Amino acid sequence: MPSPTPTSFVPSAPHAIWRGLPPVLRRQLMARTSGLIAPKPGPIAAPVTPGIAIVGELSKASGLGEGARIMAAAARQLGIPVWTMDLPPPIDRLPEVPVSQSALPPPNVPLVLHINAPMLPLALLRLPATISRNRPIIGYWAWEMPEVPPEWRPALACVNQVWVPSHFTAAALEPLLPGRVKVVPPALGLAPPVPSEASRADFGLPDDAVIVLVSFNLASSFTRKNPFAAIAAFRGAFGNRRDRVLVLKVSHPEHAPADFDRLRQMAQAPNIRIDTRTLSPGDRHALTACADIVLSLHRGEGFGLVMAEAMLLGKPVIATGWSGNTDFMDSTNAAPISYRLAPARDDRAVYRGLWAEPDVAEAASILRALADDPARRRSMGERARTSLSAKLGGKQLVAALEGLR
Repeated sequence: MPSPTPTSFVPSAPHAIWRGLPPVLRRQLMARTSGLIAPKPGPIAAPVTPGIAIVGELSKASGLGEGARIMAAAARQLGIPVWTMDLPPPIDRLPEVPVSQSALPPPNVPLVLHINAPMLPLALLRLPATISRNRPIIGYWAWEMPEVPPEWRPALACVNQVWVPSHFTAAALEPLLPGRVKVVPPALGLAPPVPSEASRADFGLPDDAVIVLVSFNLASSFTRKNPFAAIAAFRGAFGNRRDRVLVLKVSHPEHAPADFDRLRQMAQAPNIRIDTRTLSPGDRHALTACADIVLSLHRGEGFGLVMAEAMLLGKPVIATGWSGNTDFMDSTNAAPISYRLAPARDDRAVYRGLWAEPDVAEAASILRALADDPARRRSMGERARTSLSAKLGGKQLVAALEGLR
């Protein structure tokens, strides 16, 4: 019997029209439509049941997914009852996510969704109504610019409160939700990074070189993460010295193949390595532990999880001294880099307004100084570990939950 002839997908006229719209307009229309039909919470009813229900991309290697996992681990360390629900990607696809009755949190337990505003209404539509009904609804949102874009506004009616990882994000959201924004940074002091036993040899790195690590996710905006500036700083500091090695840990290169091709072209040097493997959390932290210096010349961060985890691992961090990372980073525990504010130039039209352009020459100078001074690296790393263990100890999470009662 002959095999059936494969057929090509032919988009319908409405689908073709939809895909033909500018991406910004599609995002805004999707946000408005889902915001209108998504369930809306009622006023917070006292007493709020002790505990916390956490929804997010718990199985995905992303900043938001990691934030949800850290919150769950920290809450358990604090003795807080925890319920978790994985919302597998893509978030903007129905149907409803199946949830067993045994996994349902009791009524009036706060529901915290680690889903940024444009996708939060769609996430609520995917959850069974029994989960979002009769409880405080909290969005855990991170944003990397001083103002949030219009497509965030429809989600405001879907939450009672918004928790954010930094004062920088809080300042962007407070005008839209006065009195309803709480700063709740990841409680990394209670759920610190735990490296596996992987060594430099396991990552193919030399033992006799100073390793500089730049780690970023290509699904989180290539331009904002600004790896070209990091490469320029490294090259300006060390040229082709083989005893100085730059490792670019790039997650999800398939999300932006054109950007990844540009990165590979820029990184063609004998002392620059690109690692695109999907690592377990333990191996990812082991790679950080193998590094001597962690570098981030970002243009904006909602928090800066990679930097915070590196500091908790006792690593000296050189980073742009602007945006969310300044909540936990200053000249006493890291090396903040000077910057100027400039109009954002974003090919994906996600970021608008002003963002930071770090001083690459200053970063190169500090890279040279730290690479040549192992004692200074150790001292800075130890101050970083001590200060972040205190700053990110979970008291903000406790206060936010108590404030609901």
